[in-house]
Amino acid sequence: MKTISKNVLLAAFALAISAAPALADDVKAGDLVISQAWSRATPGGAKVAGGYLVIENKGTTPDRLVSVSADIAGKSEIHEMAMDNGVMKMRPLDKGLAIDPGKTVKFAPGGYHLMLQELKGPFKQGDKVPVTLQFEKAGKVAVSLDVQGVGAQAPGDAGHSGHMDMKKMPDHSGMKMK
Repeated sequence: MKTISKNVLLAAFALAISAAPALADDVKAGDLVISQAWSRATPGGAKVAGGYLVIENKGTTPDRLVSVSADIAGKSEIHEMAMDNGVMKMRPLDKGLAIDPGKTVKFAPGGYHLMLQELKGPFKQGDKVPVTLQFEKAGKVAVSLDVQGVGAQAPGDAGHSGHMDMKKMPDHSGMKMK
């Protein structure tokens, strides 16, 4: 491979790595491990956002996520989306959510999620949004949601499946190789 094409490939690789967002660190609280905490960027004027994460109970006794709070939201709740007679419905979990021993609970679009309402400002891709989770046994746990792109479906997804947009890469088709 010639030097110029090596340089183009190295530049494209470096760009892809630097564009990948850093993921939140795992947070340990008692027997619980909270990981993959993220949210989506909000479009202008949006007053609600969802928060997603994974909670693993490595202990032998259950715990319960009883509430969530965030300074950027006037109101925060734990929600569930589920099918009911063929209709997707969302409801707050007023009594919280049990995290059984040895189990993992995933908060993701279309399922359990943190509902942040009455937002005081937008979520911008690359931001970290601090939230506090309140558990019955583990107590208060501070977590930061890594803000992904508007259409993200998972942590580390920039809103377009994390792939580089090759249409935006410089056109080198006319380059002559020596």
